[in-house]
Amino acid sequence: MKKILFIITLCTGLVMSSCFEDRDDNPQTASTLEIQNFIYRGLNYFYLYKADTPELANDAFASQSDLDIFLETFDSPETLFDYLKSSQDRFSLLVDDYNTLIDALNGTTYNHGMKFGLVLYPDDSGNVFGYVRYILPNSDAEAKGLQRGMIFNTIDGQQITESNFRNLLNSNSYTIGLANFDGTTITPTGETITLTKTNYTENPVYIAKTFTIEGVKVGYLMYNAFTRDFAEQLNDAFGQFKTEGVTQLILDLRYNSGGSVETATDLASMITGQFSGQIFYTEHWNEDRQAAYAQDGTFDNIITGGAATNSLFLNQVYVLTTYKTASASELLINGLKPYITVTQIGTNTTGKFQASTILFDADDFSLANAEPTHTYAMLPLIYKSANANGVTDYVDGLAPTIELPEDFTNLGILGEVTEPLLAAALNEMFPGRFMVNKIVKGMKTINDSKFTPKTENLMFAK
Repeated sequence: MKKILFIITLCTGLVMSSCFEDRDDNPQTASTLEIQNFIYRGLNYFYLYKADTPELANDAFASQSDLDIFLETFDSPETLFDYLKSSQDRFSLLVDDYNTLIDALNGTTYNHGMKFGLVLYPDDSGNVFGYVRYILPNSDAEAKGLQRGMIFNTIDGQQITESNFRNLLNSNSYTIGLANFDGTTITPTGETITLTKTNYTENPVYIAKTFTIEGVKVGYLMYNAFTRDFAEQLNDAFGQFKTEGVTQLILDLRYNSGGSVETATDLASMITGQFSGQIFYTEHWNEDRQAAYAQDGTFDNIITGGAATNSLFLNQVYVLTTYKTASASELLINGLKPYITVTQIGTNTTGKFQASTILFDADDFSLANAEPTHTYAMLPLIYKSANANGVTDYVDGLAPTIELPEDFTNLGILGEVTEPLLAAALNEMFPGRFMVNKIVKGMKTINDSKFTPKTENLMFAK
């Protein structure tokens, strides 16, 4: 059964067209205390780690007045939220404008189409350079000729650093200064490119192609977000693989930081198909909510929207991962492991096994009934997932079968057999046929193009 709770997927099921100002002829502004009461109420009810914070206990306050006195000791909703969070919580999120958040979760963001990572210089200077991961089609970055592997180290003429990168990259338009990187030294080229952000909806099915190698049909899918609204496009890719006779699959999740649990279940069922009705994951809520809310996720044969699943019935899959591989991506890997062989190539994943849901200030926490006097919303962790064997709590991420960090001096072309991580996967299938890079020394990455709004590493309940 498909659940209504929407664990950070690209929350399609919510009514997103409502404009609260249109619903109230005399709009008022909520007080800080009113917003803080909403935050407290939501965490007291749903928060996975409720037991870690004594003030969230059901008997912590004798009356509403006592609770208000406690809440008033915090000068903002943000400071209260941070205080109430558990020390083991790296991912719960509070936002002051849920409209931007909802757009981002559904794949629409204000961006220029350059997907990038940020890396510290190897000289301990605190300086930072960016590298282009991939370019969105029909975007400003594509029009300007940007390509994967390009390096940049300045924004509007300023050196990027650990302390200034957020401010520099938040502008709606900025100019990047290109550079070369030889593994040790960053050398500016003098070339600059100006990028301008616009509203853009990203199809997460970035590459779907089939290779024929020694008579074997090998499917390659680069999938960059578990976006519920694009389940049909994902299913179409697997329909293409079925038509082409794919019997081996390489799933590229290296930049996929998560999304919908429901879509992860869809994808698991597309890869397999022989386990319909069997447990894909189990849910573990706080003590108060477990009995009423916990529900096993199962493999199925119907995707989001009702179409039949295009399943490949595979007993093995190769998955490419980096530190950006998170939440729903990790759920997929972990959930498949009890059933088929999962060969993971790359580096450790993020280590997010918890799911979230968006809570709005309403009696039922829904958007439809949300309080019109403010746009605060929160995405607290509400349950942790485990696979059919009970495996969970992978705080340090899922370790690769074959360790191979990306080499910023040789990222390769995505979807080409010479690209290092793809070549490594193909070499596992066809030993000795493909050139595999030696392991390069990992460098410290600090952030990426998804840092605003902070929707990376989210896994949404259905």
